[in-house]
Amino acid sequence: MTELCVIARIRTDFPTKFGLPRQSGLVPELEGVVEFEEEFRVPEAVRGLEGFSHIWLLWGFSGGFASREEKEDDGTQARPGSLRWSPTVRPPRLGGNERMGVFATRSPNRPNPIGLSAVRLLAVERNSPVGPRLRIAGIDMMDGTPVYDIKPYLPLADCIPEAKGGFAEKAGGDRLTASIPPDAPLSPEQREALASLLRSDPRPAYQREDGREYGFPFAGYEIRFTVKDLRAVVTEIRKI
Repeated sequence: MTELCVIARIRTDFPTKFGLPRQSGLVPELEGVVEFEEEFRVPEAVRGLEGFSHIWLLWGFSGGFASREEKEDDGTQARPGSLRWSPTVRPPRLGGNERMGVFATRSPNRPNPIGLSAVRLLAVERNSPVGPRLRIAGIDMMDGTPVYDIKPYLPLADCIPEAKGGFAEKAGGDRLTASIPPDAPLSPEQREALASLLRSDPRPAYQREDGREYGFPFAGYEIRFTVKDLRAVVTEIRKI
């Protein structure tokens, strides 16, 4: 069997997972760049891609494999020398208390740490200093995330209007208002992306205490915020 190889890396403003949208497209203002590995910096490989508005990215989770020493509470046993995995996980969107089948979720804790994201293609930059690059929006990936494949999004085949969202439809929809200091050292684009991210409520679903302070790195800054009465207020922005 042919082994997967990394063809590109994602460059974003998020060096860690906390603060990232839970799915691609939830915060359309968040932009990133796909930079190809040296072997794949061939302009011909992206010929025709500029005709598509969206693309699929197949990418790798960081630390997506479960530890072989980790004890599962559902009685799962691993064969000697094999990967330990759990057939059920606790989706954060259900408060982290209810178990669902791993294949009914998009949890990163799965047998193979592969992510799938549909993102908007803003531009195909053919002549950058590092070869062709793809500017994308609606990202949900950390900086440096490995990309295994890129495919065009085909509305005729990929859009299913009558599709059902299972338990995820019941768990989504939390929205806040957002307040950012007017003197925040962010570009207009970064400011709008941060506001949209805060409105989507980046807090863990099992940590929704009013008045608690949270923080995450974004665009080279540590963003600190609190939530009270469904309003997210940025309390501090400091350079990392």
